Amino acid sequence: MRTPRVLEVIRLAWRACRDLGIERPRVAVAGLNPHAGENGLFGTEEVEEIIPAIEAARSEGIDARGPLPPDSVFPEMNGGWYDIVVCMYHDQGHIPTKMLGFRFDRERGAWDAVEGVNVTLGLPIIRTSVDHGTGFALAGTGESSERSLVNAIDYAIRLSSGRPSAR
Repeated sequence: MRTPRVLEVIRLAWRACRDLGIERPRVAVAGLNPHAGENGLFGTEEVEEIIPAIEAARSEGIDARGPLPPDSVFPEMNGGWYDIVVCMYHDQGHIPTKMLGFRFDRERGAWDAVEGVNVTLGLPIIRTSVDHGTGFALAGTGESSERSLVNAIDYAIRLSSGRPSAR
């Protein structure tokens, strides 16, 4: 991780929110270390690399906040405090996404919902996909749901509508 890369991802997140129609996106930036490093006590990445990227983003007019403790930033986003969270690694973002979108009915022993959309930012094309993987275990059982696929298509349409070339 380096400051220029963190700044690039903050910009990508901000632009994606704008493409989705959010006029003034609030970008949360998760810390890498527990408690967002506690000012260097639990790691120096926040102080040395993440904070400079956030400050650079703010100087560009991006409402970037953080670094925020990873264990509390997602409940805050779910509560409406932020529009998007920049994560420092893959599972830091996937775990809370799946906690919200994957719901299991214990009484029935079946999934009520397996929803979530993976959006890859920074490509020359729009790429969305279902968040649950291929679902081979459910193929041919009649148990799978189209919800994640429909959501992924919806996000692709929304993202393409917000791009300047689509206006």
